[in-house]
Amino acid sequence: MKVSIILASYDSGHFHGGCGQGPDVLIAGGLVEALNLAGHDVAVEDIGKVGDEQEREIATGFAVCNAVAKNVRLACDNGRFPIVLAGNCLTAAGAVAGDTADSIIWIDQHGDLNTPETSAYGFLDGMALATTLGLCWRPMTSAIAGFQAIDPTRCMLVDARDLDPVEKHLLETLPIVRAQCADALDKVGKLKAAGAARTHLHLDLDVHDPEVLQVNRYAQPGGPNPDELRQLACGLARSIPIVGVTLSAYDPAFDPQAEVPPVVGELLVDFLAAFERI
Repeated sequence: MKVSIILASYDSGHFHGGCGQGPDVLIAGGLVEALNLAGHDVAVEDIGKVGDEQEREIATGFAVCNAVAKNVRLACDNGRFPIVLAGNCLTAAGAVAGDTADSIIWIDQHGDLNTPETSAYGFLDGMALATTLGLCWRPMTSAIAGFQAIDPTRCMLVDARDLDPVEKHLLETLPIVRAQCADALDKVGKLKAAGAARTHLHLDLDVHDPEVLQVNRYAQPGGPNPDELRQLACGLARSIPIVGVTLSAYDPAFDPQAEVPPVVGELLVDFLAAFERI
């Protein structure tokens, strides 16, 4: 299978800072070799530095989205399956624009559903899913070539266990499909019934149970272990048409034993094997 791995090495506007170090460490940890060994033709593209030298979180964050959208679109045009390795979850908005997804499965311990009006800290990445659903930052997303907001009826939020009160209230009013790792496959039919035909899969690696695998500073108790998440990803590959994947938020500073790269490699090898069998 032809695969493009697209590196977006930013965290909150900072190039190669924090989780922005994750994409390079995943590559250095043998990801390309693992995919090649499984028989895939892998091309690696790096968006490099974007935005200006001030590294402003908002301006740079959306510049990253623009660059990712272009790289993902080029990969799709060349018949390659796009996998984005990102520091921030907001990058998924660019990936969705590039692969023209009409639906999204968002696997994350957080809801990422705050907006500038509701966020207690103004953390842009805490607005990532809200942005992708068109609930905020519309002038910024309108500048991302090809971006179309995902209808909340075609969004599944999986294993979000660390939610702000405003996010909990919003989830009571929006028709987002809520699921846990254990029952997500049973609810895919709801996305299909809502018209999902091109689904983007977003995986924030901090969804993992930190007692088993800690990937960044935001770890909260609970969540799936690596085997459970890998099985879910493979099940989704067989259950709904997935057009692209984003993996985000790995900070190597919280992984002193370098446990995360081989876990990601195994996840993607098995996911692509399941994807090819459909």
